[in-house]
Amino acid sequence: MSKLEGKVALVTGSGRGLGRAYALRLAGLGADIVVNDVNLDAASQYDEELSAATVMDEVRNLGRRALGIQADVASSDQVNDMFGRVLDEFGHLDILVNNAGGGLKAPGDPSPQDSFDFTVQINLMSAVNCCEAARAPMQRQGTGKIVNVSSLCGLRGTEGGAAYSIAKAGVAHYTRVLAAQLGPHGIQVNCIAPGMIMTSRKIAEGIADPDRKHADKIALRRLGTPEDCARVVEFLTTDLSDYVTGQCISVCGGIVL
Repeated sequence: MSKLEGKVALVTGSGRGLGRAYALRLAGLGADIVVNDVNLDAASQYDEELSAATVMDEVRNLGRRALGIQADVASSDQVNDMFGRVLDEFGHLDILVNNAGGGLKAPGDPSPQDSFDFTVQINLMSAVNCCEAARAPMQRQGTGKIVNVSSLCGLRGTEGGAAYSIAKAGVAHYTRVLAAQLGPHGIQVNCIAPGMIMTSRKIAEGIADPDRKHADKIALRRLGTPEDCARVVEFLTTDLSDYVTGQCISVCGGIVL
């Protein structure tokens, strides 16, 4: 029997990149997958090659059920609607991976305050919204695993990107608070903090070029891959981590030691 046979996992921001890697890893372990993104065709923006027409099709090709829900998880109303659809379709939710977010720019010509608020909304409040929506159904079950996604920027001081760093630091601390609250209900809440990972978006933007000097700052002397992070998500969503909660695991190859 597969490790996650009979489980249902919701992965936010899974239309491409790291989220897609998490969704496919969990599907490969036997879970049925809810693919969420603000744009379910996001992979095409960065010429990411899928093995099927959509991430949902990739999941189905692994023999699992897939439900795609396009929703902005920074909106609590859209999150509540999404969770209602998940429970109507599957009847339960066992795993939540809060991957949505990133160093995205606010639309239009925003003021500095609007830019700050936008970054906090998509990186911190998106996770809070989804965790709060997952709380009741997981408490009724008496079990559940939540994985939040922080960032290396949330673990150390950086010269720029204050809003992003603050939001991701907030994700890490919110994880610890929520773990204390939900532990008595059999729910584990953990966090991963990816470092320099070669996603399609970062490659397209020239941020994660393997020929640049970023690797010289990493103890393992290479940039990470989405699969490096997905393996840690596997650990945190299976019985391998049944006595682990409230932790933030850095997946950075040794940038932070």
